[in-house]
Amino acid sequence: MTTVLVIDDHPVVLQGCKRFLEEAGVASVWTSSSFSKGFQLYRQHRPNLLVVDLAVHSGVLGGLTFVQRLRVHDKQTPVIIFSMHSDPVIVSKAVGIGANGYLMKETWHDEFMSAFKEVLGGGTYISREIASDLAYVGVCGSSNPLHQLSMRELQVLSMISKGHTYRSIAEDLELSQKTIANIAAEIKAKLAAENVAEMRSIANKSATASIL
Repeated sequence: MTTVLVIDDHPVVLQGCKRFLEEAGVASVWTSSSFSKGFQLYRQHRPNLLVVDLAVHSGVLGGLTFVQRLRVHDKQTPVIIFSMHSDPVIVSKAVGIGANGYLMKETWHDEFMSAFKEVLGGGTYISREIASDLAYVGVCGSSNPLHQLSMRELQVLSMISKGHTYRSIAEDLELSQKTIANIAAEIKAKLAAENVAEMRSIANKSATASIL
């Protein structure tokens, strides 16, 4: 008996996914419009597969963080990202932290179901319209300097770019100021930035609003 959890903050998308899945014979489809409730539903029902939008009420870091958190508890349950973001930096980050599939929201019903069957069967699936871009990034590297940053570094850089101090970042992330300073130093080195102002400038030039 197949069960699926769908997390998205757009009611039309939730209903569309639910209809597609029920047509495919899925026994139970649970839906959530937030990551917090979604994680509760995951722990309560342990679905066979998750379909997750990255940008639920926020930028894509929220969705990436959700997948990363899920993978701490569960390495096996397949996850399909269903997103409007086609940036290969975002796609590669999602796949790198454990997503098994990545679909664009513009996809047709047939591709959605192909991805569902492939991932549920233990495979991987990347939307056709972004697969070539992702392959290019894998072979040639990305011209976006943010591609080399870890999830934690992206999170800290996002907060720095919005004007947060190391102290406020440390409080929000429940880490020490020294740890945040060390992370910032790593970011500076990777971005070849001399100071915080340059880090902010590079972040604003290199990232789409959806990343930060």
